[in-house]
Amino acid sequence: MKTHHLKPLKFLHYLILSLLSFILAISWLILPGFSQDTGKAFTVATEPAFPPFEMTDQKTGELTGFDLELMKAIGQEAGLKITFESLPFDGIIPALQAGTVKAAISGMTITPERAQTLSFSRPYFKAGLAIAVRKDNNSIKSFDDLKGKKIAVQIGTTGAKQAAQIEGAEISIFDSAVLALQELVNGKVDAVVNDAPVTLYAIKKAGLPGVKVVGELLTEEYYGIALPKNSPYLKQINDGIARLLENGTYQSIYEKWFGTQPPELPLTAPSLDSQSEKFDPQSFYINLFQNLIKGAGITVLLTAFSVLFGLMGGTLIALALISPYSLLRLLCRIYVDFFRGTPMLVQLFIIYFGLPALFQDHLGIEWSLPRFPAAVIALSLNVAAYLAEIIRGGIESIDRGQWEACESLGMTPQQTMQDVIFPQAFRRILPPLGNEFITLIKDTSLTAVIGFQELFREGQLIVAVTYKAFEVYIAVALVYLILTSLSSIAFKWLEAAMNPLERAKKRAVKV
Repeated sequence: MKTHHLKPLKFLHYLILSLLSFILAISWLILPGFSQDTGKAFTVATEPAFPPFEMTDQKTGELTGFDLELMKAIGQEAGLKITFESLPFDGIIPALQAGTVKAAISGMTITPERAQTLSFSRPYFKAGLAIAVRKDNNSIKSFDDLKGKKIAVQIGTTGAKQAAQIEGAEISIFDSAVLALQELVNGKVDAVVNDAPVTLYAIKKAGLPGVKVVGELLTEEYYGIALPKNSPYLKQINDGIARLLENGTYQSIYEKWFGTQPPELPLTAPSLDSQSEKFDPQSFYINLFQNLIKGAGITVLLTAFSVLFGLMGGTLIALALISPYSLLRLLCRIYVDFFRGTPMLVQLFIIYFGLPALFQDHLGIEWSLPRFPAAVIALSLNVAAYLAEIIRGGIESIDRGQWEACESLGMTPQQTMQDVIFPQAFRRILPPLGNEFITLIKDTSLTAVIGFQELFREGQLIVAVTYKAFEVYIAVALVYLILTSLSSIAFKWLEAAMNPLERAKKRAVKV
């Protein structure tokens, strides 16, 4: 008997071992560097959405670009085994500060502010900012012409810093230059302030429709390879760049990607000769508090609107799912499966970027959707799909005998649903409804990708300027925790208030 009882345990033991072996085998095959000696690898962070410096080759799917080819050549000269790690641009500096990567090459301009927390190699590329506008716009030619205009920029860049200094400008901040330029193509902004080589590549090589560049190289900037402060690899990197400049390798790589001879590069970036503002802890925490409170207000507003419309839509879809009409049930089932089966991030991109492009490119209609309605629509459509299943389950959980009893009393189906079934179902769906509300508070952070400045985006913007990643993101997490805790308390109170047994107890205590 004992041996017989042990057989299931032995089978479970072998099953777990088999699963672990399978996972390790798959990891060995597909995870980059897993089967190699990664201890000696020199990990370099890069953002693969900055063509022609960093991008993904559409044919091979591998990372390519001027920066990556140059970094590999530097690694050969410096005796470093280079491996690349893809990161969003605003996450590169925190990764360097945390020591999770040993260097970064991502078209990063050498500035005094960044030099306070990082070490930079000697400049490897001369660049500058340019203004991109639509081809039919002849009124914008310089930064002075951007006063009071709508401008799109990439978060954490010198273009974003320059745009913030323009009087009366309305700034839209995106995670990548590609999204900023798409905002311009869709006609939602007047201009994009971005690095000239990237903008020119997007127009000439990628065929960006209806966009032109005015005022190339309005500023003079130099890119450098970023390393953690006082990195021991700084001299190796600088020596590698010097040898590439001497033996002609740098020139050949430059001509391959840009078709012209490279300009002369200084030993140090001229920008480092200027003084940066000193960090003021008091003003930092005051600004952090003010911006996070503002972001929290927008997050709550966005959540409230989305839940309201999602609850209305979810109720209608739930009723349709239990209706006797098969075609209506099929259509609603397709809707629910689509919005529950695709990422909300993709839905946001389709509604905000995709639909305007569809109307303009294929239908010839100049149409765009403002950021707030687009965010509410995307969140509401997604929430409605989840709430529809919650509400349907709540309605079907009510005993069928209550329908029959109401019918025997002469009540119509509408009266039965309104006065008997739905009030009971609503009490039962309150806990999952509360969970969905709390989840939505956190999911509003996804709207940051379309430039919406809610709580998480406000934190990102502060990090992009101060580089205080740990302090800011801890504060952001605490604000989210406060919002979700208050929501949880409110729903628990609502559950108790709608519970007839609890109300009866309270009345008994009062008597």
